Amino acid sequence: MNQDFPAKFLISFDKYLRFYDRLAEEGTPYQQEKARRILKAQAPYPELREGFTEVEKLETHREILDVILQDAFSEVLSHNEIKALSLPYVDVLSHPSKRLQKILEAAGKDFSPILMSRTEGQDYIMTCTVILNNFYGYKLDFSRPYFFEFPDANGVKRHYRILYNADFMEILPNGEAPEISQDDVDEMLSRPEDLEYWKSIIPPESFIIKGFVIANMFDVTSEYSISAIKSELIASDKRGSDKFMGELQDTFRSFFRLNDLKVGFITYNRKDGQFEKVYGKGMDSFILGDAAASKCNKCLCEKSYDRLLRQKAYYVIPDVEKYQKLSKGQGFYNNLYQQGIRSAIFAPIADQEEVLGLLEVVSSEPNALNGVNATKLDDVMPFIVSAVVRSKIEEENLIDAIIQHECTTVHESVLWRFQEEAKKFIIDQLEGNDPAFKEIAFQDVHPLYGQIDIRDSSRARNSAIQRDLMIQLSRIRSVLEIAFEKTELPIYEELIYRVNNHMEDIKEVLHTNSEQAIFNFVQDEILPVFEHLKGVDKQLGAEILSYEAGIDMGTQSYYDHRRNYDETVMRINKSLASVLDRRQEDAQKMFPHYFERYKTDGVEHNMYIGDSIAAERDFDPLYLSNLRLWQLQVMCEMENAYYDFKAELPVQLDVASLILVYNTSLSIRFRMDEKRFDVDGTYNARYEVIKKRIDKSKIKGSDERLTRSGKLVIVYSQKKDELEYLRYIRFLKSKGYFTDDIEIVELEGLQGVSGLKAIRAGILYRKPSGNEEGSKEFYNYDDLMEELQT
Repeated sequence: MNQDFPAKFLISFDKYLRFYDRLAEEGTPYQQEKARRILKAQAPYPELREGFTEVEKLETHREILDVILQDAFSEVLSHNEIKALSLPYVDVLSHPSKRLQKILEAAGKDFSPILMSRTEGQDYIMTCTVILNNFYGYKLDFSRPYFFEFPDANGVKRHYRILYNADFMEILPNGEAPEISQDDVDEMLSRPEDLEYWKSIIPPESFIIKGFVIANMFDVTSEYSISAIKSELIASDKRGSDKFMGELQDTFRSFFRLNDLKVGFITYNRKDGQFEKVYGKGMDSFILGDAAASKCNKCLCEKSYDRLLRQKAYYVIPDVEKYQKLSKGQGFYNNLYQQGIRSAIFAPIADQEEVLGLLEVVSSEPNALNGVNATKLDDVMPFIVSAVVRSKIEEENLIDAIIQHECTTVHESVLWRFQEEAKKFIIDQLEGNDPAFKEIAFQDVHPLYGQIDIRDSSRARNSAIQRDLMIQLSRIRSVLEIAFEKTELPIYEELIYRVNNHMEDIKEVLHTNSEQAIFNFVQDEILPVFEHLKGVDKQLGAEILSYEAGIDMGTQSYYDHRRNYDETVMRINKSLASVLDRRQEDAQKMFPHYFERYKTDGVEHNMYIGDSIAAERDFDPLYLSNLRLWQLQVMCEMENAYYDFKAELPVQLDVASLILVYNTSLSIRFRMDEKRFDVDGTYNARYEVIKKRIDKSKIKGSDERLTRSGKLVIVYSQKKDELEYLRYIRFLKSKGYFTDDIEIVELEGLQGVSGLKAIRAGILYRKPSGNEEGSKEFYNYDDLMEELQT
């Protein structure tokens, strides 16, 4: 056993036997008799309570342990359950159930079980978190799944996830326990891979972990294989990898549980009606063999052609030899037979109505691949299709691929400049030079920035999460309370206690890690118990089914209030972005300019206008003034669009609008590393600093936030900007955009920025659609809120 642990393991059955001590005194007559019999059998072996470190003694005491552990390792379930007596994070499997014993025997005499996917120091740190949680009372979530990989009798790798039952363990200090403060814990969490630091806080063997765990295992081979296939397919440079096809074939062998299985790919050229070889290391095709390409109607039979290319369905050959004889040596079946293939599945890789290629899965055993296990491909074909679609896009669009690789999706107003650079890139490549995509910059452009922010969105989000978690936990508690009333098993009472702790933890405020901690608790500890209860009691089964009916399949948790919040934010963003995008089309016709908008909790947009962006038109300051006036109008229209449908939203939220005026032209440069435009130069960076900080700024001399519902805030620093925008507001007021409520305020100094002022103009809201005829045509914000609530 590896001794480099924060705790010394002492194998003991004392805590387990204390349960029988209680039953001998307090149980039913039958329970008392059984408990006394077990305690009497153990009495001659005091070290079973005192504890020992030698794992070999588990075998020495095997006969007496069979008696002591008869409840924990029920003989009735031994042929079904996969479990063993173990120690946490240690490769020890003692006292295996009958089913686990068969699995170990099939793996071979020389096989030694080793926990998978363990990084250096992981076990030490995991044990530390157990100590911090259970001895010191900190609430940490550092759980990671553990797996065993066992080969079966045919050499196919099977994967088993381990769930540890640690009810019979206790943690004791080995001498004086180290003093650990919250600051120590915070530093440990910030250094999750620094093993030496963790050892300095909790030195090796500072504690004694006394007891044992029960390692319950579940066969997750299919799920593990699907996950592995997905990971392998999304990996970069698949064709250039020496390991890709070998690892993919091993994963498919586990997936189908066939050791001789092989996998191949071919692409389909629809234009030429032929299959073509996929070039890459280890990528073979059993239909093409050594050929680079072949016409589909020549290398397939009529039935397989119709099935694969017309119906876009799987074509299964369970017995190749039989089909080869029936077809009298027809080329398709004879080709497979000559390669030693005796059963096969061919699956079209189809994106909607277009066949992109074929997946070939073959075996040397007849009937090993058949129509029944072919359906397993349903779970992995979407990932294969996605990978092929991505590869095809990369290959077919050369110029776009270069722009996308070097840059990103490019706005139409500046696309011409990227196309020029992409053409130069291709010419350099063709001439044998070392091509490089040069940086793209636009000089002397004028920036415009605006945002409509959803107010108090974080608080609303946390409230929604909190309410859903409280509902889910209360439903879980109800089930456990019924289970405890029926059986009086202490484990149910302990789970109720922990559910109550979680509810108390989030009752007032939602902590950063609370949601994940509760999710892990439900997945790892509640759901296995519920699965057990469903099979033993009809009433509990009905209660659990009722609980499960409220679970959202996407999030695996209660999602009612969060769904309402997410739907509200999505609808707000969609509506606001729709208005902005539609009006942007008109603005581009006035004068071309760079535009980008993005959704967060609200909608933000950047615009840059200038001579360098408009390749074929001459810029005049008139167009900047026009775009500023357009921006004011559109911001008011977006506000109106929101309040027009606010009453329909599941969650009632407010929005606040802001515009930043920057009176100096600047340069923007496309950042290749960030794949976006950014201001260029140290001086111009002040603009970005202001953008990031004004949203949370306050009015000078008060605690009042600058942004406010019902008002459009225009931030500026120059007097001439103030006069310009007051002129626009007076004009737009005459057009029904603003009220008479207009104020000028000074902002508190921001870090690195001072002297900013703002105009706060009350927005005039038009009558929301659906209001009764005869109501007012226009409203200020307060009137609007009153009208919406009636």
